[in-house]
Amino acid sequence: MAVDELYFHRQRSLPRWERIGHPLDTLTVLFCFGWVFLVVPTTVTVCAYTGLSLFSCLFVTKDEAIHCQVCKASEQWVHALMFMLHPLILLSAGLLWPVWHGQALSFFTYTGFERSFLLGNTLLTFGFGLFQLLYWNLLWPSRPAQQAKSTTTSITP
Repeated sequence: MAVDELYFHRQRSLPRWERIGHPLDTLTVLFCFGWVFLVVPTTVTVCAYTGLSLFSCLFVTKDEAIHCQVCKASEQWVHALMFMLHPLILLSAGLLWPVWHGQALSFFTYTGFERSFLLGNTLLTFGFGLFQLLYWNLLWPSRPAQQAKSTTTSITP
């Protein structure tokens, strides 16, 4: 994510649909994490979490038809890596879910760091989503403004 956000997105103009869509991608992950924190795992709630996770995995691919037109192959490769990691992250959160609620899975041995790890990752994800929303929508100058600035500074009287 850092390579995509801090390298590739800075190299090209981020259109409005991406400046809005990427924070929404992050929000789908936060919904999954929020479910883990707020709902006790049962057969029904695990099925619901699976549905939320599948929705998130599909939702993050929504822009790829357009990305193939505006992104370099190297950026698309980074996206492919992120698409492989996305379900693994949600699966990992699901496996840590019982620990948050004082339960344990019989086929895992928990060592005590899991609650902090899950909370830390959720806070990092929230912070990253906030960065995406604020930086790309409020702080990053639009491409025409950047070009106008570079044109006026490169002209010498």
